Amino acid sequence: MFDPDTLPVMRKAIRDRTESDRRLLDELREEVRPMASTVRNIKPRSTTSVSLVASDGGNNKLVFDPFTVQLVRVVDSYGKELCLDVISPTTDTDILSAAQFNADGSPKTALGRMMADLGVKTLTALSHMIPDGEKTRKEPHKVSPSWVLVYRDLCEWAVLYERICYNKFATDTLIVRDGLLRSKLFRGELFSEFRKKLEATMMQIREKDRRWVFLVGIAKHSKVITRYQLAMTIENIMPPGEARYVKIPRELEAKAYVWPEYARGAEAEGEEGEAPKYVAGDMYFVRFGKAKGDPIWAVDIFSCLKSKDAEIFGYLLADAIDGFPVPFYPRCLQKAHEHAESVDFDLTILQDEVFAAVRGLVPDGNVLDEFQLNVDSSARRYE
Repeated sequence: MFDPDTLPVMRKAIRDRTESDRRLLDELREEVRPMASTVRNIKPRSTTSVSLVASDGGNNKLVFDPFTVQLVRVVDSYGKELCLDVISPTTDTDILSAAQFNADGSPKTALGRMMADLGVKTLTALSHMIPDGEKTRKEPHKVSPSWVLVYRDLCEWAVLYERICYNKFATDTLIVRDGLLRSKLFRGELFSEFRKKLEATMMQIREKDRRWVFLVGIAKHSKVITRYQLAMTIENIMPPGEARYVKIPRELEAKAYVWPEYARGAEAEGEEGEAPKYVAGDMYFVRFGKAKGDPIWAVDIFSCLKSKDAEIFGYLLADAIDGFPVPFYPRCLQKAHEHAESVDFDLTILQDEVFAAVRGLVPDGNVLDEFQLNVDSSARRYE
């Protein structure tokens, strides 16, 4: 607890420091002021000819020390399972890489198909964040367990890639990703190659099948929103009355990130400096509600489709209005997350499967039964 006598001193110090840094807010207000002239209203569009498809991979981690199991499961908004795998931080990544291909070397999974198209045969070659198999075998205690989440994210990207590049589209289709269309998980310029292959496929679909495939990524949280939201509110950049969107200039994006290359898109190709190898989308701020206090989301539109932004947001509007439980957030994404996340009874079943698997490793099964029945003594203080 703070001493009551120190509170007035602290209060004055905080206010003095805030007042001295007022110029920071003034600078942000100057930066966002020109955006007011570029704000556009979102006009609702009929979704009868557009299929709203989203995919999500919930974070399903099962822990029973010393065992940690990560269930990698990617599901779309219709509940269709697109990817399923079970790994742990000590999984041999060489074996995991081989599991993505058939015996003849042809792709077996969505991840394997993406790897083959990018010209890599191992997960380590795909991402610098995944350890090589030798290290997982010889020094498992030195391997960061976070690589399993990298693998899950790569599976999500792979499902997205497979859906666009290896599927037929009967109607114009809007594909929604949970998260922005940018990534630092891929090694070297592989993500740039990934983007170019998607672009080529989308244009081919448009020319041959006369169908539009739209791709967007939506983030619940963004450093860019955090930096500029107060300034935008003060300047009334998005006045109430209509659903609205505004494109965010790259230079404003760069100021919000520690690494400015995270704001270099396809338009920077051929320029001096580092190649634009992490970004596949153009960022927009979008408010699907009509009230001033309704949430604003950061949305990436696949860069080659930015000229269709008004149409894309029109399709998203109807889905976002029905958003539940998160208001004014695309319902298709929320449905995909509900299908992907293992909770309640499903989680209990999975946890029991972990116990059953461990039982086969324990010499005396009664020991595990006693362990399961042992109640957390510290919880009794709430009884």
